[in-house]
Amino acid sequence: MPLTEFKLEVPAQAVDAIDILLAEREEQRFMLLEDKPLSRAWITGYFDSRTEAEAGWETLRAELAAEWLLAEAEIRELPDADWKDSYKAHFKRSAFGPLHWVPLWEKADFVAPEGAKALWLDPGMAFGTGNHETTRLVAERLVAFAATKGTTGSVIDAGCGSGILALSAALLGYQKVGGFDNDPEAIRVSVENAMLNDLGGRVDFYVGDLVTGLAGRRADLVMANIQSNVLVNFTAELLGAVLPGGQLVLSGILGGELHEVKAAFIAAAPDWRIETRVMGEWSDVMLERRKAQN
Repeated sequence: MPLTEFKLEVPAQAVDAIDILLAEREEQRFMLLEDKPLSRAWITGYFDSRTEAEAGWETLRAELAAEWLLAEAEIRELPDADWKDSYKAHFKRSAFGPLHWVPLWEKADFVAPEGAKALWLDPGMAFGTGNHETTRLVAERLVAFAATKGTTGSVIDAGCGSGILALSAALLGYQKVGGFDNDPEAIRVSVENAMLNDLGGRVDFYVGDLVTGLAGRRADLVMANIQSNVLVNFTAELLGAVLPGGQLVLSGILGGELHEVKAAFIAAAPDWRIETRVMGEWSDVMLERRKAQN
């Protein structure tokens, strides 16, 4: 079925502000693509029809500054094959220690460094490539946790999306990995990505929210790349899922929201060790639970 593509070039200097706006809107239809070497950026989106694309754009345009709208928006019907190919210009290979996220079309040419573990990403799965800072922040924490504490423990990916983080944990060697999302479509995509990487059955993917998804489950590493307000609203559930000596890694946090998130979790777990990092406009929070006393 053909899709309708929306594309609008915006000034490179407006990227950070637009990124924040899309995050605050919890935007699911539009996304921001950036070519840093060329200092160019675009707002893009994919819709089932031109009418739907135009309606979505009218709503978004009202919130954009006039100086960002110097170009004309392009709306065109895009056959399925072209839609998938259009992402190739924007999907970039990433590496975090031994973990490499590689576009599927580069599989034949990818020469893995010694000890590398490659996770192949399907170009049709646009929102699970790990290009965004929020996903990279968690990936770096995951790799560091594996390096310092080994991979004999368990991992839960809360709000797994495409499954990229849960599958990365399995690729690193974790045998007990679970991932859940409140969107059944996300679980379907996660299972497909697992099969693509010969990881079928290695991760327990299931539908759930932060209450049902964590009920009766605890892990050594709990990852949650979710909106800040959701993290704050489910502080108790997230902390309660971490085993003694384990870590909780939170992401999806804008720099301006970091203080609020950090304060909420410190208040709920004052004796846990806490670290934060900033990457661009985004930040993370890592909390480590004390080991159980003998």
